[in-house]
Amino acid sequence: MILVFRHFFYKNYVGLSLWPFIFLKNVSLKEDSVLINHEKIHLRQQQELLIFPFYILYLLEWLLRAVWYMDSYRAYQNISFEREAYVNEDQMDYLSKRKCFSFIKYLYR
Repeated sequence: MILVFRHFFYKNYVGLSLWPFIFLKNVSLKEDSVLINHEKIHLRQQQELLIFPFYILYLLEWLLRAVWYMDSYRAYQNISFEREAYVNEDQMDYLSKRKCFSFIKYLYR
């Protein structure tokens, strides 16, 4: 389910997946198939990790990378979950061929 909340987002962020919802910054983003696919990849990641552990791992990885890079945005860009989603967001058939726990291969690249 896709919901629109204009004031929910920080700076340039326009989409967010919180199981089972996709939140968008504005209605026009519903037509952005790449963004929607990116967020659907996150929903799949959340589902396979049984939702709550996803958020814990996401936060822990972000914290570790923030300390490593000394830059919170660069840390965000290098979270394995985000890397998988960004690399594959333009492949509309990605979820149909994606293997379980595919984000793991993005931990060390």
